[in-house]
Amino acid sequence: MEHRRLGRTDLQVSVVCLGTMTWGEQNSEAEAHAQIDTALEAGVNFLDTAEMYPVAPRAETYGRTESIIGSWLKKNGRRDRLVIASKVIGPGAFPYIRGGPRLDRASVFAACEASLRRLQTDVIDLYQVHWPQRPTNYFGRLGYDGDGSDGGVPLAETLGALAELQRQGKIRHIGVSNETPWGVAEYLRLHREEGLPRIASIQNPYSLLNRSFEVGLAEFAQREDVGLLAYSPLAMGVLSGKYLDGARPAGSRMVVFTRFTRYGGPEAEAPTRAYVELAREHGLDPAQMALAFVHGRPFTTATIIGATTAAQLRGNLDSAALALSPKVLRAIEALHRRHPIPCP
Repeated sequence: MEHRRLGRTDLQVSVVCLGTMTWGEQNSEAEAHAQIDTALEAGVNFLDTAEMYPVAPRAETYGRTESIIGSWLKKNGRRDRLVIASKVIGPGAFPYIRGGPRLDRASVFAACEASLRRLQTDVIDLYQVHWPQRPTNYFGRLGYDGDGSDGGVPLAETLGALAELQRQGKIRHIGVSNETPWGVAEYLRLHREEGLPRIASIQNPYSLLNRSFEVGLAEFAQREDVGLLAYSPLAMGVLSGKYLDGARPAGSRMVVFTRFTRYGGPEAEAPTRAYVELAREHGLDPAQMALAFVHGRPFTTATIIGATTAAQLRGNLDSAALALSPKVLRAIEALHRRHPIPCP
């Protein structure tokens, strides 16, 4: 398993990061613990979670995923084997989280303290802002429809709070998620001009069906060492081909949670079929080809995989050893030109 430097920090993280958002909803505690064990055996040292997990978020399960990770840590005592990333939630319709989440100093502090308790650890290695406070284009919005405001909390206040937590030893490094080029530029400006901590990473969606990251953000990631932690690299399993021709496998995510339509619309059918056929023409597993493409991008630090079964997890882990041939990569680019960003 290849390991890469996280931003300009001293941390080395596995190119495959184990995502956890199904734990406590689609996966039991025992299944989640088994996933951690399997991932460690394969050389993974990087775990990503969030205070709002599992997904789909609801009051009854809020914080459950972090608690499951905490129970594994308590049972196994191998904290030094893992780089743990978590996130503080941005604003939204979550009245059960601190009366409605914000990214002001008090909220960031309260969120971090609660995550530390659930995780049963003294420090979070990478603490990320789950999405911005300000209105902007994220979660599939390509067009900008913000109003130019800061959403009531200046970005400097959020980063300042994270700096305090870092000084207190409660977090090691800082990352952002679902960010825009302006947001990354502003975080870096505040580091240069105000002496605030430097962000180490950006966790945004990136897959064969959604290469919007390449427009504006990829250059930041590569030139400024704010590496991509790619989420939804399989477009919620769509790129495996299991949903083609209207198939809906029992227990699959799009069957269990019909609200998730980002990658399930008709616009995904033709490009997905093309990528699946390309993989099979070259004797490749479609899911592994899709993951290997993301691993191999020069701006990627880690690819966040998720699985609900042991077989899915093993297949996803095996993708780390796959290097796509120049012929396959050229074919992928040709398909991308035919189907640019069908599912942002």
